[in-house]
Amino acid sequence: MAVLPRETSCGSLLQKLQSVWDEVGENEDDRDKVLFQLDQECLDVYKRKVDQAIKSRDLLLQALDYSKTELARLASSLGEKSIERNPEKTARTIKEQLTAIAPTLEQLGKKKKERIKELANIQSRIEQIRGEIAGTLEIGQQVPLPPINEDDLTIQKLQEFQSQLRELEKEKSRRLEKVLEHVGTIHDLCNVLGMDFSRTITEVHSSLDDSIGNEHKNISNDTLSKLDKTIATLNEDKRLRLKKLHELATQLNDLWDLMDTPMEERSLFDHVSCNITATVEEVTNLEALAIDVIDQAQTEVERLDQLKYSKMKEIAFKKQSILEDIYASTHVVLDTAVAHEKLQALIESGNMEPSQLIADMDSQILKAKDEALSRKEILDKVERWISSCEEESWLEDYSRDDNRYNSGRGAHLNLKRAEKARILVSKIPALVETLMAKTRAWEENHSLPFMYDGVSLLAMLDEYVTLRREREEEKKMMREQKRHTEQLLNIDREGPFGTRVNPYRVTSAKKVAGTKSNGGSSNGTPGRRLSINNQLNESKNARSAGKDDKKGASKNTATSLKEAAADKEVDSSAENFDADPVSGST
Repeated sequence: MAVLPRETSCGSLLQKLQSVWDEVGENEDDRDKVLFQLDQECLDVYKRKVDQAIKSRDLLLQALDYSKTELARLASSLGEKSIERNPEKTARTIKEQLTAIAPTLEQLGKKKKERIKELANIQSRIEQIRGEIAGTLEIGQQVPLPPINEDDLTIQKLQEFQSQLRELEKEKSRRLEKVLEHVGTIHDLCNVLGMDFSRTITEVHSSLDDSIGNEHKNISNDTLSKLDKTIATLNEDKRLRLKKLHELATQLNDLWDLMDTPMEERSLFDHVSCNITATVEEVTNLEALAIDVIDQAQTEVERLDQLKYSKMKEIAFKKQSILEDIYASTHVVLDTAVAHEKLQALIESGNMEPSQLIADMDSQILKAKDEALSRKEILDKVERWISSCEEESWLEDYSRDDNRYNSGRGAHLNLKRAEKARILVSKIPALVETLMAKTRAWEENHSLPFMYDGVSLLAMLDEYVTLRREREEEKKMMREQKRHTEQLLNIDREGPFGTRVNPYRVTSAKKVAGTKSNGGSSNGTPGRRLSINNQLNESKNARSAGKDDKKGASKNTATSLKEAAADKEVDSSAENFDADPVSGST
């Protein structure tokens, strides 16, 4: 068989076929049949090729349509307005159009995948934080990826989810801060109350323990609610314990004061007494309100309460002594023996609780202090009056001293004292008048007499005024007697140059007057411890001495120059005593 050349055509093959048929001798019909078959087979091949080309074109058109649709959908879902949605318009063939659209489509596809991944992460984080807040997820627990709406992958949607995530992260941060603040508050309260912090906080949630990092703390609504309840419970316990501690501290102070407990023993409970006036917020010391501290204080109160009964007698008499000192300082007379007997009987009978007895005595002491305060102004004036009367008595003695003007040692001091004494004496009447007015006002206000060392002060003042008036009358009579005596002395004259007086008689008269004034006169001045009986005795002695002097003077008026001279000396001393303080001082 001959080998056909490599390059053949249909015409050459047909000529070769005709040549073969000629050699064989094929008839025309067979030849026509074969040619017809060849034509049909060629048509079939062409048809197949055309069909294949059409299918390929349709697929390309379909791919082009899909690419256009996908490009439009991606651009719409991503919100890309700057991308050319019809890049194929510049191309003429389908393949050129596909080639032109492929890079843009590939770019948007990658961007879509990135956007979906980003949105998935954000939404997953959002759902995780929401679950942590709601309490359906533990801290760090992963959540399944949420479904993503691929029709809306715009940057606005991404920003919306990012905004939600930021708000949730802020809320988480705020909650974590609040949880840590509550945990710190519970820690402080447990320290003050002496409680186990770890046990208390883990009862709320196990993640709140100090051994777990802050990023793993539970921040759910339930945890915050439990923390609030725990804090409220601990604050209430703190309030009740502080109230109990206040009561115990007050009782301790009362018992310490009652039994004069030394400071060394009191210092053992400084951790209790230091909070006696503290508020709930001010108590922050470690274990300041622990159960052991309260039990210790309670035990000490019970011990001191039992010890109080054994020291009751000593304490009661000490209070009685304080009461007596207060009344003594205000010159109020008490029957101490009777008071001690009654107190002794009351203690031995046991009819009154020791605390009630001490409280009653404290009440008496307080009442005595109030009374002392109300008497203070009057007593101060009484002291001034007594002091003035003493100065008055000294001034009388000083005025009788014949050597008072001698330039002896200390004479100038006596002169200064005499000047001051005259000023004080001049104020006695006004002082007595004021004292009597205030005393009457006090008696009207208190509906009882003002007693001074067991004697009515008004009676003492009235007696003093009476004595002072009698003394003024005696001075007046002595001045009249002086004038009468001088008239008698003027009769005894010798020569034209005046009266001659016997020096011996004058000297003798002075001696008699000095003796008489020392033994017979009285100034009526009360002492430091005034008594109405003493004043009455003094007034009687003064009046009897004055009467005796008057009788002696009337009998010997014409014959006794000695007594006349003595009366003159007494009168001159009285005039010096009654002199005006201002002129005396000048």
